[in-house]
Amino acid sequence: MRRCAISVPSNIAEGWGRMSRKNYIQFLRISRGSLFELETQLIITKELKYSNNSESVESLIIEVSKMLNSLIKKLEEKV
Repeated sequence: MRRCAISVPSNIAEGWGRMSRKNYIQFLRISRGSLFELETQLIITKELKYSNNSESVESLIIEVSKMLNSLIKKLEEKV
């Protein structure tokens, strides 16, 4: 879960550093994939009853997902 959580902002930064809109969008998609992976792992921990207090993390995942989707959509419109 830590690897996924670190991967999200790391991929955003790497994409930005590529200085190409196409590459940036691709890395934003990779970042979104890592976020979905984190969400899946969170669901698994709840199902296995390893954690029962994940509502705040779930809401953050939803918020970040919306931000990534919005940014990707806006960048794609400008292409």
